[in-house]
Amino acid sequence: MTDDRTPSASSATAPDGFPTGSGGHDPEVLRRRALDALLTARARTTALTDSVDEAELTAQHSPLMSPLVWDLAHIGNQEEQWLLRAVGGREALRPEIDGLYDAFEHPRAARPSLPLLAPAEARTYAADVRGRALDILEAAPLHEGGRPLERAGFAFGMIAQHEQQHDETMLITHQLRSGPVALTAPTPPEPTDAASLPAEVFVPGGPFTMGTSAEPWALDNERPAHQREVAAFHLDTAPVTCGAYRRFMADGGYTDPRWWAPEGWDMVREHGLDAPLFWHRDGGQWLRRRFGVTEPVPDDEPVLHVSWYEADAYARWAGRRLPTEAEWEKAARHDPATGRSLRYPWGDTDPTPEQANLGQRHLRPARAGAYAAGRAPSGAGQLIGDVWEWTSSDFQPYPGFVAFPYREYSEVFFGPGHKVLRGGSFAVDQVACRGTFRNWDLPVRRQIFSGFRTARDA
Repeated sequence: MTDDRTPSASSATAPDGFPTGSGGHDPEVLRRRALDALLTARARTTALTDSVDEAELTAQHSPLMSPLVWDLAHIGNQEEQWLLRAVGGREALRPEIDGLYDAFEHPRAARPSLPLLAPAEARTYAADVRGRALDILEAAPLHEGGRPLERAGFAFGMIAQHEQQHDETMLITHQLRSGPVALTAPTPPEPTDAASLPAEVFVPGGPFTMGTSAEPWALDNERPAHQREVAAFHLDTAPVTCGAYRRFMADGGYTDPRWWAPEGWDMVREHGLDAPLFWHRDGGQWLRRRFGVTEPVPDDEPVLHVSWYEADAYARWAGRRLPTEAEWEKAARHDPATGRSLRYPWGDTDPTPEQANLGQRHLRPARAGAYAAGRAPSGAGQLIGDVWEWTSSDFQPYPGFVAFPYREYSEVFFGPGHKVLRGGSFAVDQVACRGTFRNWDLPVRRQIFSGFRTARDA
């Protein structure tokens, strides 16, 4: 996940490393946008941490995750380092805790043993930092010719995205914890025309513009915009559903090595896997645990909590394959009528609740075929929100990539070890989700809010 990729500001690269192309943005509009993004993120952080008691905050609910109180103080520490010190030039408030909250220095499993700030102290620290950061935002110039971290409000957008990424991670911790129900949310809207949708859409071949050089808060791995040639292909109209995945299971999907990459088959045998994470069988019925509630698995909802290996095995069993990252982005962004690549599948405007399931508004994916207003020109839907979608691609830099503001966000993860996920999930806020946003993770990961859709050659 993206939350453990922000080291201290002292590792920032040279200012000349900032990609250009953020001009034409009104500083006052960006200032208001940054303020809203920071306040929205903090409201969500507060809801995730105030919903449980102190014992739940300090406990480690899984060795895969940090204690919630670590995330809370880490959010404040990163904001202090980047906004107060790097942008504002202020003296350090708590330099002695920098090492405690350095995600690269301490693996998650070891963090409970550290002398972490207690919940009340962590809350006070984060609030103190936030008050000072808002003062800095009010005075920051944010103009095109300014310092790279300030240009177009980049540092403020980066910190808002960082906090929202930790909010997603804390939501994963809530899913993993075994305590009483702490979070509730209304169900997503029902699809209006799902029964009439085709199973797949056709995406014509040809060039398209991938990535961005103009999105002001795009992170380094999304840059620069460049031309890609993609052959024609077919793509699932919606993510693969639980019902479809159950057919794979019923057909012996977890017992037949033909469908699995060798490392995936080793994973299945080592851990005795026979279903997605959080599923279990009760007699003749499959149930799942979702944020403390046990419920029947809904057949028409996108499957969730599957690893890349499971997604790849399903695609092979179905006689299909996972889409490449370039195919996914072309299906999501390319408008053949204009030849442009859009910011989002529906156009260039920010997401609305009618277009995408984002921001923890609903604690589950919507049913397959929902959000008709959010469909791409290709006809594919739910490409933003609902579930992160595994692609077949390794995480690699784009041509012309430049690390900014530090190598550890993206560059150190490039290579065959990590697979790319696209599109975001119901747990992602819009500030950290767009048509160019790239997530990546190890192919064994299942606790993340991951699903997939399949493709085939034309």
